[in-house]
Amino acid sequence: MPNFTDTELRDIIELRGIGQSYDGGANWIMKDLEFLIEDKPEQGQFVVILGMSGCGKSTLLRYIAGLQEPTEGTVLIDGKSIAEAQRVSMVFQRYSSLPWMTVLDNVGLGLQYQGMAKDERDEKAIEMLKLVGLEGQEYKYAQYPTLSGGQLQRVAIARSLLANPKILLMDEPFGALDVRTRLQMQDLLSSIWRKFQSTIVFVTHDIPEAVYLGDDIYIMKSAPSKIVRHIKVDLPLVRDRQTKRDPRYTALVHQVEDEMISVAEMG
Repeated sequence: MPNFTDTELRDIIELRGIGQSYDGGANWIMKDLEFLIEDKPEQGQFVVILGMSGCGKSTLLRYIAGLQEPTEGTVLIDGKSIAEAQRVSMVFQRYSSLPWMTVLDNVGLGLQYQGMAKDERDEKAIEMLKLVGLEGQEYKYAQYPTLSGGQLQRVAIARSLLANPKILLMDEPFGALDVRTRLQMQDLLSSIWRKFQSTIVFVTHDIPEAVYLGDDIYIMKSAPSKIVRHIKVDLPLVRDRQTKRDPRYTALVHQVEDEMISVAEMG
């Protein structure tokens, strides 16, 4: 079972006693789910959630983002309720930019909702676009095929980071990308994490990707859903293509595969 010991470190995300039922409690889709992410000073956290399809990984992210309320239990962000905490952004597998708006306006959208003047938010958005490699794309419309799939996901990441760089939720954001673009986006995301020292919660079905990116890996089971495994990824903080040739990386991939099979057999 995962270790949820609450230490002296600051709690970033906390889910306690979470349950989800859609029929008044006759059947529980999720029950007694516990999840705690603490701050790691001058590092942040990169947490990956794995599990079989339908086990509730995306639902867990929606709780944190305030897009869905559990039937029972408590969700806290920085020790505050969802209603009191700063809004947490989420990057989806499907492209979520508004296609009738420019890249620049899409990235600054969160700041617009916060009431920031256009000149100021455009300046901040342009700096973020440089960071994610979209300099020169500011006035294109955020739609396919004007922009590639990888570029559209960069727009979504830039928008989310600009709205709240402390916490970033990502629901299989690279699942629809080709292999080359996916590898490029993995390295981009890793570099962004180190720069902002953010807390990233990342859902994927790709075990090698989980090990390459993650600081901690949690595995969920179904029926009813809860987190049942926690694996620490003891690889160097800075990773590159050579990391994937490290025997320790290979061993961790095999370990996670074995744990996934074990959890699937739990029923």
